[in-house]
Amino acid sequence: MPEVILRRSQEKILEYRSGKMGVAAVPGSGKTWTLSHLAARLITTADLEDDQEILILTLTNSAADNFSSRIGKILHDLKLIEGFGYRVRTLHGLANDIIHIRPELAGLPNDYAIIDNQETSAILDEEVRRYLKTHPEFFDDLVELDAPERQIQKFKDDDFPKLMRDVAGAWIQQAKDLGQSPADLQVRIDQQEGGTELVDACNEIYKGYQLALNSRVGLDFTDLISLAYRCLKNDPELLKLLRHRWPYVLEDEAQDSSALQQKILELLCGSEGNWVRVGDPNQAIYESFTTANPELFKSFLRQSDVLALDLPESGRSCPSIISLANNLIDWSSTKHPNMNVRDALSLPHILPTPKGDPQQNPPDRPDSLSLNSRLFTPQEEIGFLIKDINTYRIAHPKDTIAVLAALNSRVAILNDSLAKAGLPVCTELIRLSEPVRLSAGAIANILLAINYPEFPANLRAAFRVVHRAEKEIEEQWASIEGAGKWLAALKQTEFFLYPESNQDWRQDASAFGLDDAQIYMLEAFRLLVYDWHQAAMLPLDQIIQVVSMDLNLTQAETAAVYRMALYVKDLQQKTPDSPKSALIQELIEIAKNNRNFTSFSEDKGGFEPDAHPGEVVVATFHKSKGLEWDKVYLTSCSNYDFPSGDPGDSYIAESYVLRGRLNLQAEALAQMQQLLEGKSLDDFHRGYAAFAARDTYIRERLRVLYVGITRARKSLSITVNNGGGRNVPALALKNLIKLQGGQP
Repeated sequence: MPEVILRRSQEKILEYRSGKMGVAAVPGSGKTWTLSHLAARLITTADLEDDQEILILTLTNSAADNFSSRIGKILHDLKLIEGFGYRVRTLHGLANDIIHIRPELAGLPNDYAIIDNQETSAILDEEVRRYLKTHPEFFDDLVELDAPERQIQKFKDDDFPKLMRDVAGAWIQQAKDLGQSPADLQVRIDQQEGGTELVDACNEIYKGYQLALNSRVGLDFTDLISLAYRCLKNDPELLKLLRHRWPYVLEDEAQDSSALQQKILELLCGSEGNWVRVGDPNQAIYESFTTANPELFKSFLRQSDVLALDLPESGRSCPSIISLANNLIDWSSTKHPNMNVRDALSLPHILPTPKGDPQQNPPDRPDSLSLNSRLFTPQEEIGFLIKDINTYRIAHPKDTIAVLAALNSRVAILNDSLAKAGLPVCTELIRLSEPVRLSAGAIANILLAINYPEFPANLRAAFRVVHRAEKEIEEQWASIEGAGKWLAALKQTEFFLYPESNQDWRQDASAFGLDDAQIYMLEAFRLLVYDWHQAAMLPLDQIIQVVSMDLNLTQAETAAVYRMALYVKDLQQKTPDSPKSALIQELIEIAKNNRNFTSFSEDKGGFEPDAHPGEVVVATFHKSKGLEWDKVYLTSCSNYDFPSGDPGDSYIAESYVLRGRLNLQAEALAQMQQLLEGKSLDDFHRGYAAFAARDTYIRERLRVLYVGITRARKSLSITVNNGGGRNVPALALKNLIKLQGGQP
């Protein structure tokens, strides 16, 4: 091996030769470096046969590429041939490898397809739309009747379809993880005497989703895991073959494994196998919206046959930031008032690197920590950030800077506000200007109205797009909104778009209270939609250009739409079988600032957070995982984004528009469990599932805060805004300020 300087904790890990080992690694401890060197050492010292490999597993393709290049470089330095004696795969890639050997074990033909997330998302969206259209009573039965009508309508049009998409998606993922088909669950549902409205909705959407996959002879990513497990369970010879092929399994990011993923690796390794798992349970931040379970890795570390080691030294952060992260561990695990969440964060503490280490911690300085509990308004918080970032950039022109927020919507607002203030801004995945996003949203809304005209909300959104230039004229916009409400209230959109000879939509609009000017606007819009429908048979890129000619676009927006059409054309050529709904979803993701498209940027390279000193990276806490910056601002650290369980806290998953503020996802998954246990849903206590879901969410938010803190190298600032309402500083922040000797 090339001569390297090792910390004692790394030496212990690299001494591994066989058996089971678990490594709890803190942020910035070099776990990828350590695991890569362990893999290289095993490749060069283990007695591998010609047909055997070291199997290295990680979560993402980019991480797999990183491992491959690191191991390859080590072997190259040893004058060995790269690419031999090891295989680096994602867990989904491994599952595909297993199924591909014997697809008939999974009931699949040899030419099965893997349907990517883009298309499966579009399929799910379509099934949710179909269900909500054919079952309007489903929403009506869930509504809190005391909520303001305007807010109910907004929730129904804008939020409820997305909510049901998340609920149904979680239902499908859990069902597949448990090996339950739609038919399996339907048998149990049919045995119930009542109270099945939510499970009926979820399973009906699941049926349609699965039929769409079956028609494509395709699998989604959850299928890959469940079917790979089935193949290994059903064929002892296949399992024997793979155990011989991969005598060592090294697993990265083990804290994000699901129960089914862990079962696959348990089968591959066997009770006497060689299995190394590396992870950081304190950075498990996907539990509330995936089937990842950090407790699985914690349990593995406690097993009597597992050598449990720590990788606690980190040279990333200065001492004050390390102390803050460790204080969060200590407070949350011993003094958090909600006893149920004290297991959210756990040891080891982060330790600074020893003297003489190649990666020395940055020294403390006067601006290393700024914990600000002042309750800004959302706009005041932005004003503070602009002023403080400008000051910091002058003082430290070579430093990298990041601004982190909890929600994508807040990231978009921060991105635009900082850019308008003249700061050089980029987002973690998206370098999109406001004209691009606004144009994408406008075009996407119109395309939805063209392709799904049966939904009144789509027509209303398109109508608002057509008149968006008048939004600054308050009286005129009020008139437009009034006409839009009539569109949203339509029971059948054909009545407006294609009325029969005995139907008069104008009379109905007049009875609704619309005046002649509003009816004239609606008539002009109806004719416009009619023209768009005539173009609906064209390829989507051509439809975009046709539509753009009917909109009052600025020069920048016109250029953005032209590039958008080229991008969609390119997508159509690469994936000719993709439905229009999938392509429309791409535009929606652009509008939300959730997607990176090289067609919209001159920058063709990947995201390198340290490559542009002085530039301000705007990101979500989740997207920041694995990255680091010299200066980090953690924003919106309120009891809404980081609840603790206090009576005044509110939760993103619990909408006040829904009766009893039901957490529909928690309700659905709990009711599925009740079904599988053979219990009656009449005995199910509605609303109770939210309490357990709250604890899960609180745990995850503590870990998200920990991740945010540990992104900073030299300086960290934390701010709070009131969300425009009653939000207050998060309890965790108030206690961190106390522990630092300040006044919350």
